[in-house]
Amino acid sequence: KADILYNYLDSQSYYIAPVEKSSRSMMNVTFVTGDADLDKKFAAEAAAAGLKNLKGHRSVGGMRASIYNAMPKEGVEKLVEFMKSFSENNPK
Repeated sequence: KADILYNYLDSQSYYIAPVEKSSRSMMNVTFVTGDADLDKKFAAEAAAAGLKNLKGHRSVGGMRASIYNAMPKEGVEKLVEFMKSFSENNPK
């Protein structure tokens, strides 16, 4: 599941995965847009679309996708589709 999300993050330039590849978590994937206001909008729109709890840590910001064992592969795929749509509808 982490590969699906990291492969998408590494294949585009809208979102930034701030953690070095060698230190990335397989359970908590963090990413940012590079704009704090867009990050807030992303978290709000994702929640409205049924993708809950993506807001990152209060001192770090950005987003954090927790993809523990209970998260189905389809949930990660839905997140990636939402990310694609959000980037298309919210150009930087």
